[in-house]
Amino acid sequence: MIVADGGSDDGTTQLAAGRCDRVVIASRGRALQMNAGAREAKGDVLLFLHADTRLPPGADELVQGCLWGRFDVQIEGRHRLLKLVAWSMNLRSRLTGIATGDQAIFVRREAFPGFPELPLMEDVAFSKAMKRRARPACLREKVTTSGRRWGSRGVVRTILLMWKVRLLFFLGIPAEKLARLYER
Repeated sequence: MIVADGGSDDGTTQLAAGRCDRVVIASRGRALQMNAGAREAKGDVLLFLHADTRLPPGADELVQGCLWGRFDVQIEGRHRLLKLVAWSMNLRSRLTGIATGDQAIFVRREAFPGFPELPLMEDVAFSKAMKRRARPACLREKVTTSGRRWGSRGVVRTILLMWKVRLLFFLGIPAEKLARLYER
């Protein structure tokens, strides 16, 4: 397990050092950090896991034999819409072949083109590139991700923001501009 830290000042590197195989210091940004971790990895399968997401039991065995893919997701939290949000994310991903970072994307090393170095939507751009090779394996086993982001902004507001950002990205608005909108 490799932790790729983007210059955090919250003690992540010290906390991670005793719990992983290696800590890599990278430039700030999910794509930059995931690519830095991938360069250091030695395994045949790369699995990209957000710090607030947990894998299901046996995940290492589940991804074997897949070119690329993702897990279904469930979101922790009390808000009754979170189950619907997770169900919608999983369905959308099955229908479109687009995986999101919250779903723990995995890919065989030899097929990994790198994440496009975008400040946002790197997972969507990666999925679009990988779909040219093959549809993703959409594993029904669930990763569990934190609902903190949803709770802090409000579930409905977060849904609307995500839809807006995704639509604007597909309409060709630069990811740098979308990142500023997302961070507000």
